Amino acid sequence: MIDSKEKEKEEVLKVAIVGMGIGRPNGMALDSNPRGRVVALCDLYQERMEDFAAELEGEVKFYTDYKEMCADPEIDAVFVGTPNQEHAPVALKAVESGKHVLVTKPLADSVESAEKLVEEAEKSGVVNMMSLSTRFSPKCQYLKEMAEEGEFGELYYARARSVRRSGIPDWNLGFLQRGGGALRDMGVHALDGAWSILGRPEPLSALASSGAKFGPRGRGYFSAQGKDYEKRTAEKGRTFHPREEKLYKHFQADDYTGGFIRFENGIGMQVESFWASHQPEEFQIELFGTEAGARLDPLEIYRTHRNAPQDLEVNLPEGPSAWEEIADRFIRCVLDGEENEAPLRQGLQVQKMLEALLESGQRGEEVEVA
Repeated sequence: MIDSKEKEKEEVLKVAIVGMGIGRPNGMALDSNPRGRVVALCDLYQERMEDFAAELEGEVKFYTDYKEMCADPEIDAVFVGTPNQEHAPVALKAVESGKHVLVTKPLADSVESAEKLVEEAEKSGVVNMMSLSTRFSPKCQYLKEMAEEGEFGELYYARARSVRRSGIPDWNLGFLQRGGGALRDMGVHALDGAWSILGRPEPLSALASSGAKFGPRGRGYFSAQGKDYEKRTAEKGRTFHPREEKLYKHFQADDYTGGFIRFENGIGMQVESFWASHQPEEFQIELFGTEAGARLDPLEIYRTHRNAPQDLEVNLPEGPSAWEEIADRFIRCVLDGEENEAPLRQGLQVQKMLEALLESGQRGEEVEVA
């Protein structure tokens, strides 16, 4: 860990973290970077901020009002880790205040709010980047590099799915209300990761089935907050006891979506996201290419050599985590002017795919991606 006093000797990006859920792993990665320091926390609950601050180096300011926080001249950048409905309002205020922004997925709760945020962020000239833990994971980056070097030949099809057995978040109603849901919460990870490896082709249309079979009955929920966030979200077979009606009566989102996206040049992608199900837990991306194929977990490559099929297991060396990679890329974009490989505009494109899938599920027919 770099001592906070040592950081003062060189140029350091001073960051505020909004939201103590996904904000914790992102904040820890930013604060542990030699050129990053978390200087402020913003949350509605004081105890959550105090709990997180105990793990950080140096003094940290507490805010319960993000607008007041954005007015702080000592803050250079803001990480936005609120429920979906607040991503755009918080990030927009940060942009208007001249702060660089790092936003967790999805970009917003609708295409309209995402478009407004992208327009203002690009107009302001600040660095605006998505925090995408699947896209920037070591395994996904490995497959992306293989694709860019042509080792798959032509990638023409992909499958992207996230399946939980009992995984509806219960610690904030924003997840359950309109604008939340399984596809925007978990499916977006698999979709964005696969889309990135495919080379981010232009989406044309979506056809899907979507609904809620567990959440409105108070079933399929789990709790994960604070310092146990990463551990508890990774656990298999979470709690299965039903929740009280005062919680599940607010359910207005999807707890499952399964669909298909057609891209330019005939590329297709199957997308599945289940917050709760009677199936084993799984997070998977599968790739189909003319010269080779692959799957993300376990990381394996499939090809034919000398007329014989080969299944190759890939063992990656130890390296930075996805959170550390995101933090380092964001800091280098701000301090060194390096190219931003995940601007909010890409988050907007993913948002359009999410909304097209959900709209198709509601209408029961194929819809064009806006």
